[in-house]
Amino acid sequence: MQKQKPTRWGIMGCGTIAHLFAEGLSTIPDATLQAVASRTLDKAQRFGDIHKSITCHGSYEALAKDKNVDVIYIATPHVLHHANTIQCLQNQKAVLCEKPFAMNTQQVIEMITEAKKQDVFLMEALWTYFLPHYEYVLDIVKSREMGAITGLKADFGFVGNSDPQARLFNKDLGGGSLLDIGIYPVFVALSLLGNPEYIDAQAVIGSTDVDERCSVTFGYKNGTKAHLYSDITKQTPTEIAITFEKGSLLVHGNFHQPSNITITKDGIQKLIEVPVIGNGYNYEAMHVQKMMHLGYKESTIMTFDKSLELIKLLDTIRDKIGLSYNTI
Repeated sequence: MQKQKPTRWGIMGCGTIAHLFAEGLSTIPDATLQAVASRTLDKAQRFGDIHKSITCHGSYEALAKDKNVDVIYIATPHVLHHANTIQCLQNQKAVLCEKPFAMNTQQVIEMITEAKKQDVFLMEALWTYFLPHYEYVLDIVKSREMGAITGLKADFGFVGNSDPQARLFNKDLGGGSLLDIGIYPVFVALSLLGNPEYIDAQAVIGSTDVDERCSVTFGYKNGTKAHLYSDITKQTPTEIAITFEKGSLLVHGNFHQPSNITITKDGIQKLIEVPVIGNGYNYEAMHVQKMMHLGYKESTIMTFDKSLELIKLLDTIRDKIGLSYNTI
């Protein structure tokens, strides 16, 4: 059997999450970090030196046009996701774009439309979906071995850089808790319970006009409720707590990254330690490579429909808390 050629990756943006993705990529035998790009060549070269990138570019456009790159991981600020993705797709580059996919539903529709027009692979990078411990949770829920879900709580909070010019608190860069970390609890509820019948939401809008804290309740026809919370001003447990008809399940903090699970059933607690390889970012990258090798232009897991459902929920929550952005 002929050996598969290595997938040549490019990374657009050189921030914290890009470093983590590059570390994960280094654990995949058939992946190569071909090129990286930042808005300055110096920053790209510093990143490239750390992660042994073959080529470093001083502009996003140069990476999009690099003929030696097969797929680009976009890790730029939220407000740039739409434009960066369109540019890469128009240059026939497959794209794994960091969450949130874009700033609103219309932008996501345009990205998906362009991917279909160019006949090029596109996927939203919601890495938690591909982690072994979260797959375990999905299997428990789908098997109904503990009955139906009767309640769900998920939170994500940490103390962010409060500099008004820094990404988290800068409205021009798509800052705020909801789009940056609140997306994870929302994703959890969507993936485990589906679309809610109704949504309640409240937020604390800070001095820079972004939501510093956001509390959301999803209500379902069967009476189940999901309580979701995000905060960029304080640390929270960052756990998922699920109650079932026949027990409960707790995904320990930080639930969005590789973690352990405690299951309680018939009064007995059991700790589940799920083995993980690398730092976890490798799982979504391996999935992208598999899809591309099979000739797919859309993920079979993080589908276009799932991304559309997610961004529509985020748009609805933003409307309810009075948060709007001037998108680029």
